[in-house]
Amino acid sequence: MKNNFYYTAPTDEQFNELKEKAIKIWQTYDDTYGYQSEKVNKIKDMGNISDNFMYIVAMFDSENQTKLSYSLSYETRKSVSDKVKSGGSPSEYNMFIEEE
Repeated sequence: MKNNFYYTAPTDEQFNELKEKAIKIWQTYDDTYGYQSEKVNKIKDMGNISDNFMYIVAMFDSENQTKLSYSLSYETRKSVSDKVKSGGSPSEYNMFIEEE
């Protein structure tokens, strides 16, 4: 059973940081067929409610989650990591874990 923490919205500061960094990653993609703009448009007007924070993370494959992780502040990265853990994902799939 998933912990409710996964579905709890983070601070607005963390949400906005994640959203901004995610959009920057999507904007590196070719938009010939509208793929990049489709992803950006899904994110740009998204509100900080429920699990939207984790929805943004889940839009990426593990390689891009790693890129996203490295672009985030410690606080935001830890918030994502904690939510991934509370959602029941094994640590090898958590690209946001802080190195000890």
